[in-house]
Amino acid sequence: MVNAEKVLVLAPHTDDGELGCGGTLARYLDTGAEITYVAFSACEESVPEGFPRDALRHEVVAATKKLGIKLENLIVRDYPVRKFNQHRQDILEELVQLRTRIDPDVVFMPCKYALHQDHHAIYAEGLRAFKHYTCLGYDLPWDSIEFSSTAFFRLEEKHVLKKCAAIAEYKSQQFRSYIDDGFIKGLARVRGAQIGCLYAEAFELIRTIY
Repeated sequence: MVNAEKVLVLAPHTDDGELGCGGTLARYLDTGAEITYVAFSACEESVPEGFPRDALRHEVVAATKKLGIKLENLIVRDYPVRKFNQHRQDILEELVQLRTRIDPDVVFMPCKYALHQDHHAIYAEGLRAFKHYTCLGYDLPWDSIEFSSTAFFRLEEKHVLKKCAAIAEYKSQQFRSYIDDGFIKGLARVRGAQIGCLYAEAFELIRTIY
């Protein structure tokens, strides 16, 4: 595990951070790490019918609280979903400000194989802003054709359960096949089996600074 007192999570959309590295964040919180979670869009344009447009803003508050992230360390921006490429310079400037303010020990972001245009924009600008920092790309299997599992974090069952509890707060997203305890636990079991333990999360090792 990368030793870290300050952890930064870059989530293109609300829920990406919990889905990609929620168990690992729960483990870091057990060690007393300070976690800053930044979601760049609450996807108001694509909230399902029957939910208020700001549903995901409320859901990410509840989800990160379940993990144990402090409310003052949650940042939700309002970039339009699927249009991050039109705002890349603004995103980069925000990331540079975060770098100066937080100076994180490790940064979690989408992996370089991400297919969603917003995910890839956060990966590209995140790497530009944090090229002198340890960076790990998280695993979202539905968003990539391939994934380089070059780093693993062992998890205890309690960490996986916290991840499940956090993701369950996304009531507006329950129609998605991966917002499901069985999927979450199953993926953690697969990643654990790859390294000889019960549960784990896998990451693309983008850069390590010792």
